[in-house]
Amino acid sequence: MGAGRYKTHRLGKVGIVKMEPQPFAVSVRRVGRLSGLSVLCLLAVLPISPGRAAGPGGPGIPAATAPAASPAMIEYRRKLEEYTKARQKFDDEASAYWKSIADKRRLRNAKRRANQAIVLEDYVLIQPPVYSGPPQPVDPSAPGPPPRPPRQYVPVVADFLKLAAEHFNFTPQRPHTEMEYKRAYAKAALAAGLTKPQIVRIYAFESGGNGSYDVQAGLEYNSPGARAINSALGYNQLLNTNSVELLAEKGDRFIDALKARAAGSSGETKAALERKIDAVRRMIAFSRTVPDDWNEHDKLANTPRGFAVHALNLDIDVGPLLQTQKLVDSVHFARSKGHTAPLTAAELEMMNLTGDGNGLDMVMMPPALRDKVPTSNFFQQGGYSRNPVASRNNVVAKLIAATDAKMDREVQLQGARDMAAAF
Repeated sequence: MGAGRYKTHRLGKVGIVKMEPQPFAVSVRRVGRLSGLSVLCLLAVLPISPGRAAGPGGPGIPAATAPAASPAMIEYRRKLEEYTKARQKFDDEASAYWKSIADKRRLRNAKRRANQAIVLEDYVLIQPPVYSGPPQPVDPSAPGPPPRPPRQYVPVVADFLKLAAEHFNFTPQRPHTEMEYKRAYAKAALAAGLTKPQIVRIYAFESGGNGSYDVQAGLEYNSPGARAINSALGYNQLLNTNSVELLAEKGDRFIDALKARAAGSSGETKAALERKIDAVRRMIAFSRTVPDDWNEHDKLANTPRGFAVHALNLDIDVGPLLQTQKLVDSVHFARSKGHTAPLTAAELEMMNLTGDGNGLDMVMMPPALRDKVPTSNFFQQGGYSRNPVASRNNVVAKLIAATDAKMDREVQLQGARDMAAAF
């Protein structure tokens, strides 16, 4: 899997919604040449030195003076200068810090390729800088705060269904009950080599312990006024980019599973499966129209057809295969890197949350280092700044413990109990 994905999780009801701080910059317009009229206008507002010009009042007395700045404006300019200096200092420090994070990550990757041991000094051991300077002042001459930009619309399940019908003539076969989908999910997970504790605890963590097969990030708790915050969907909260990438990389396996099911069916059931196979094949072809790269898949996923592909998660036959495949890929990745010990649910979730490479970096870290290494080592600056869980639980040991604690709480909820019973 190309990259991790950041979605909302709540450890202690605090959500993760990813605004990336923007570097502060001040631009200065430089004036090259002034026309004669411009010079005259400029001279008209410059103070006149004694002995150089005379107005009606006599030598050295200007004919008119520019209005003095108000005390509020003078104070604003003073505060703005302080803020500009403090913010620039912070931005410089943050840039250097996150460059060191990237440099250390490259060093660790090179050492692993050379089968060299990773030691404590291969990580950045200080926490990221936090801006603590003065706030940006408000210009007293401004007419008022600018209007907030409209909230960007996040497509929801109804959109996925509509687009799937429009672009692929596909309507997912939805389960009659939640338990029907849970049984299909458990069956797919066991067949792929995942364990009951992994599935139940990750379901509890990702879906809030009671989430339905079509639960979307931001809508886990049915709160008044709740809005979807991104496209993360289902028991394992796959993003639309995950769906496109999984289909591009593993779509043939899904087709084989559907063909095997069709071979054992007859009548209308068989005909429906054959129509589904045709639609999935067309979705696979679409997903493979770009190189096998996360960024390319992300662009494709955020098109109408990409959102249409995401509707596959709602299908009783394909959805469980998609949802479990992301976890299976992480297990296989760990084994390919020499980690043969069974992954705990929390360890597997680290890979699920931050990406296989970063997650495995945490998993393979000796326990003695986990309480010394900041979690910032496993994020990029933007992802970390949008992830209060990682910054609050700011060393590896704390992040894994917080994940386990959330799982412990939410496996007690009815949805998680039903998931356990599905096995």
